[in-house]
Amino acid sequence: METMKTMVDACIGGLLINLQLWPVIYMLIGCAIGFWVGILPGIGGGTTLALMMPFIYKMTPQEAFPFLLGMHSVVQTTGDITSVLFGIPGEATTVATIVDGFPMAKKGEAGRALGAVLMSSLIGALFGAAFLAFTIPIVRPLVLAFGSPEMFMLILLGLTCISTLSGHGKRGLLLGLMSGGFGFLCSLVGQDRQAGVLRFTFGQLYLWNGLSIIPVVIGLFAIPEIIDLAVRGTGIAGNVPFGKLGKGVKDGIKETFRHFWLTIRCSLIGSLIGILPGLGGGVAQWVSYAHATQSAKTEEERAGFGKGDIRGVLGPGAANNSKEGAGLIPTVAFGIPGSSGMAILMGAFFLLGIVPGPDMLTKHLTLTYSMVWTIVLANIIIVAVCLLFINHLANLTTIRGSLINPVVLLLCFIGAYTSNNDIGDLIVLMIFGGVGYFMVRFRWPRPPFILGFILGKLAETYLYSSTTRYGAAWLIRPKVIILFCIAAAFALYPFIQKRFRKADLGEPDKI
Repeated sequence: METMKTMVDACIGGLLINLQLWPVIYMLIGCAIGFWVGILPGIGGGTTLALMMPFIYKMTPQEAFPFLLGMHSVVQTTGDITSVLFGIPGEATTVATIVDGFPMAKKGEAGRALGAVLMSSLIGALFGAAFLAFTIPIVRPLVLAFGSPEMFMLILLGLTCISTLSGHGKRGLLLGLMSGGFGFLCSLVGQDRQAGVLRFTFGQLYLWNGLSIIPVVIGLFAIPEIIDLAVRGTGIAGNVPFGKLGKGVKDGIKETFRHFWLTIRCSLIGSLIGILPGLGGGVAQWVSYAHATQSAKTEEERAGFGKGDIRGVLGPGAANNSKEGAGLIPTVAFGIPGSSGMAILMGAFFLLGIVPGPDMLTKHLTLTYSMVWTIVLANIIIVAVCLLFINHLANLTTIRGSLINPVVLLLCFIGAYTSNNDIGDLIVLMIFGGVGYFMVRFRWPRPPFILGFILGKLAETYLYSSTTRYGAAWLIRPKVIILFCIAAAFALYPFIQKRFRKADLGEPDKI
């Protein structure tokens, strides 16, 4: 009872901190910066956090964290807007939203897609904040129970999503596996972190650090759509009249509550992945998208994913935002950053004279809960602002392609270049733009490529660590076996589901 009373008092104290004048002002400034950072592709929340660090020197912790977290926690939400409207990921973690969000915009349903993604993002953010608030005292055993073998199996679990993200039928699965394998291969470009061996660098210094995710993703998803828009000669939404696009916002919000439990489940997926250091939003978005596709009850429903199914927007939107709150858990409680953004945020702790760790759960518990409230309040504010201007945002998709293409192309180049400030990023952008166009032209699924690309380096790192430390003995660790069984079940689920459906319909299996 004493512990519960302490937590309640700290929670109320954290809210009161966030309602003071200067914390509110700094949070609003952070939200404004995060809004534009999310919309502009390539800049990234982590980069912006680093750029804002000099401004917190003279702030108190009660002012600095609302400023930094207010900015960082809304980037994912506004990044979804660019993904839906233009097919350009505002953030590397909002790529999955493109798969169904942009096709909806092309069908004139931009308002519905934006309404759904904003509301699911808000629910995900609130879920992640609640997850952070309630699990901080009890999450320590879970985080410490996962070593490199268990992390490798989690990566393997993520890779099983390739079967779900692939097309339909045997040909679709084959193309999906080939696409995922190609992405995995591309992730190996650069210097081997363990042995220092150069792989596929072709004598280019730029490739020593590997391929950057931002130009690869923008090239793969945005450039083909720009080409398509130029060929069609219409706006993104085709010939839908101006002013009609924002009217589906209420429908999109209703869809979120119609698929409420899917949104909650994807929020839980994002939170669970968020508390595990090293996985991040790239994994969360695709695992949640794969789960959303598995929610389809018929083969016809599943075929609608990738063509504008609202569930393909809800899942990634919820997971992306819930993982931000959960990602604070290892950072705050153990001093283990869950992502690059959290690593930079941890630097802010030291600048302000605060050491992440057990003290954040005792001496600084009120400050910890003020971070929770910052995530909640910042997301409520930014979603309200976005909904206020959503009609104007949706109508951007009616602008003729010849007018909007130069702007979008400029954003692509800016986003790609700012990832490393290297001209090589622009070359990678154009190369993968060609690859993306080829994949669209010949109906190769692009999501498996991104999943393989994101998970490739992680899988290699954790496999090397596991083998070096434990030899082959890590294969018989109980948690590894359990995770392997879950991964196998996840991989086989679509096939088992299909077989049972055929049995229910009395259809013979095709050989």
